[in-house]
Amino acid sequence: MTRLDGYPHIKVVCRADWDKSRVALISGGGSGHEPAHAGFVGAGLLTAAVCGEVFASPSVDAVLAGILAVTGKAGCLLIVKNYTGDRLNFGLAAERARAFGLKVSMVVVDDDIALPDLPQARGVAGTLFVHKIAGALAEGGADLDHVARAAQMAIDNMASIGTSLDTCTVPGSQKEDRIPAGKAELGLGIHGEAGVEQVSFKDAATAMDQVLEKLEGHISSGSHVAILNNLGATTPLEMSILAHALATSPRAGNITHIVGPAPLMTSLDMHGFSVSVLPVTEENKALLDADVGPAAWPGMQAIGPASTRPLPDGLTPIRPNPSVNAQTRAVMSECCALLIAAEQDLNTLDAKSGDGDTGSTLATAARALTARLDDLPLADATQLFRAIGIELSQTMGGSSGVILAIFFEASGDACAGGLPVHKALLAGLNRISQVGGAQIGDRTMIDALEPALKALPDGLAKAAAAARAGADATAKMTRANAGRAAYVPEENLVGHNDPGAEAVARLFEQLAG
Repeated sequence: MTRLDGYPHIKVVCRADWDKSRVALISGGGSGHEPAHAGFVGAGLLTAAVCGEVFASPSVDAVLAGILAVTGKAGCLLIVKNYTGDRLNFGLAAERARAFGLKVSMVVVDDDIALPDLPQARGVAGTLFVHKIAGALAEGGADLDHVARAAQMAIDNMASIGTSLDTCTVPGSQKEDRIPAGKAELGLGIHGEAGVEQVSFKDAATAMDQVLEKLEGHISSGSHVAILNNLGATTPLEMSILAHALATSPRAGNITHIVGPAPLMTSLDMHGFSVSVLPVTEENKALLDADVGPAAWPGMQAIGPASTRPLPDGLTPIRPNPSVNAQTRAVMSECCALLIAAEQDLNTLDAKSGDGDTGSTLATAARALTARLDDLPLADATQLFRAIGIELSQTMGGSSGVILAIFFEASGDACAGGLPVHKALLAGLNRISQVGGAQIGDRTMIDALEPALKALPDGLAKAAAAARAGADATAKMTRANAGRAAYVPEENLVGHNDPGAEAVARLFEQLAG
């Protein structure tokens, strides 16, 4: 790739290996949508990209420079998004190029369905379908009429819509703060234009469902390919979750292929995504599959189940023989319900001293145990402790999951050795102190768990009181010697109970009634 001279007034990048023997493809528009459009210059995609200032169309001279630089006898196709400035500037440049005797065709992309009553729909991320299909044809030597017809056919059959939790920040301008917390804007434009409606934001699956509902009429029959486009500030993890939501949505049964998830046509730092859809035919499938040079194009993949293989010997989940004990079941159900209800409280506490996920981690484990209650050996303490340990090691994340898995498995081993339950639990506690290194006074769950277990022979009320005293004492500890709180400044710790110790105290208080 190379750049034409004339910067900064003329910002044109083009293929350095171009020999003008084939149809040239030129696209462009305002900057701020990277990697579009310059990132798609290369074999199998664009021949040249003409860049304007942020969200501003490039000048007529810049577009003309791009046309003259890469167009030979085969002619060129201009791929223009449907904005007034782009249509006018690219259109006038095309007229001037024709005056030089060049063959120039132009297609206008209008794939945005957010505003169905708008006479001229906007061009958004579906533009990438046109780049890819026309680019593959041009690379293969197709003539201008063939390339232009295929490009127009894609435009006529595709649709796009996006949603975002926030607007973008235009350099030099004050950020528009129009989307309140807990809301997302559906159908907003790639320059930050207001969307068709503000909707409640719940989670990724709901956001994807809202987008797919708008696209439903466009994917009602036949196979389709979807571009899952990152609008700029959505994290890779969030995009992966959205891809899973797309692949598993009942509304997306006819979406058989996906391009992305990837940043393809962004809107500066917009925290959102868009979905563009196009019917898959035998011809365009081969064109969309064709190899390209630019790394910005992520390729098209078929949607299907993940490839799996069996776990290695020794790691296959052990399923204990279930047994019935109504009292034990009721106690476990009660404890799990408490942890699920306390999720937000414990997350808030953890945000003071850690990464704010203790409540979610414990609630995840509680939900998993609740779902397995009827499969557990409830009538056998030895096997029950071991089964809980195995379940937590598989479903509970972070170091807490490992620590509690060790605690319950070691307690089960102690029960098997003949110790009564309260002594077996103390043996489990000693094991996690040995492995994890935490002791009383280190500002961890042990500060509540150890005094509670030692008081347990005197009854649940005494154990609950000891656990509460231990948990509350952690609020006065100015230094943590274990866990992530060990990296947190003193002022963040004082006055706030350790979330793990608080969870233990609440459990014993619940059990004590």
